[in-house]
Amino acid sequence: MSVTADVVKTAKEAAQAARKVAGEAVAHAEELEAKAAELEKQLAGDDEEASSFQQKIEGEWHGKPAVFDAEGSHLGYCKVNRSSVHKDGQTTYFMNTNFKVFGARQARLEASDFAFGVVDRSDFEGCRIYLGPDFIGAGYPYGMLVDAHYYSPGWTSDLRTLVHILPDGKTQAYSSLLYDGPTIHSVFNGVYKVSFDYNDNAETKEWVDNFVESEEKNGPNTHLVPTKVSGKWVGQLVAYNAKQEKAGTIDVEVTHQPVNLVRSTATVKMSGVIDRCYTYTRHRNGNLHSYEGDIYGNAISYGRALYTSQHFAGEAHKIRGREFFYDDAFNLSVVWQYFKGDTQEYMVYGVLEWQAGEAAIDIVRQIERVKGPDEQ
Repeated sequence: MSVTADVVKTAKEAAQAARKVAGEAVAHAEELEAKAAELEKQLAGDDEEASSFQQKIEGEWHGKPAVFDAEGSHLGYCKVNRSSVHKDGQTTYFMNTNFKVFGARQARLEASDFAFGVVDRSDFEGCRIYLGPDFIGAGYPYGMLVDAHYYSPGWTSDLRTLVHILPDGKTQAYSSLLYDGPTIHSVFNGVYKVSFDYNDNAETKEWVDNFVESEEKNGPNTHLVPTKVSGKWVGQLVAYNAKQEKAGTIDVEVTHQPVNLVRSTATVKMSGVIDRCYTYTRHRNGNLHSYEGDIYGNAISYGRALYTSQHFAGEAHKIRGREFFYDDAFNLSVVWQYFKGDTQEYMVYGVLEWQAGEAAIDIVRQIERVKGPDEQ
């Protein structure tokens, strides 16, 4: 066999290519091994520090969420104490519930002493993985908000939960939708307060117990916008993109003008990450709301929490939201998921404070309308 320069060159090139492929394979194997070690470390709870969101929810949170059926009828309450503890690199979530509700749901929701592991997975866009055995699924933190979707074997229910930590850092606006497949069967919502010495401090115990008692009074209240007074909701909301990265802020003003006791007009002005202005008429029939104008859609309230679906006319954008009256002054905890098509562009949330204006409907005006031309 005669050896030519071309044969030698080809052999060298083949050897060089083989070494390159082998090197890439080794590098890839090392990368996979490192990733596997990191995952194993996270699953074993060897992370040294609690996540940012975990630090925000430390302490014991107290509440008494109201319980509703799928139509929004109030059924009862659930007394809840919940806490999450980060110890020895492992986060464990504890929750004790005591339901007092009408009908068959009492038996279905009887499971109470919950405990489950939580892993914050930086490798999967900051998800909080719920490891069971009581809750299995994931939560998605956006700063001071978590949007969670998970399953409860004890309640045989799929859950969608929103927890918004208000700016004071001591208050949460909480709600859960419970599903059988795609169908809602129950809803919980309420306000929570945090304590760090409930069992050791008589003063703390007193104010917590008083707060929980007030929730029993306020929980069934229907989401009802002011019916006789005009005004506006004003605030700055924060926007996160689909990767859970803070995109910026949005200054929001929502003007409110009652037309009658069940109908009003509103104009929403946004400036910042989202810039737009739109107007609609809002009609209420019991706990059902509908919207017509620059947007079309509807909503249903479960107590103080209103769940909305609004579509912008002539375009692909829409907002799916939860608007929650967290006090008796019409101040709102707002969570708006802003979509283009079915792709979430932004998670928007924050507090909008109510500023009352002038009386829009009063007895004097009503008398003026019905008086005859010669009447005084």
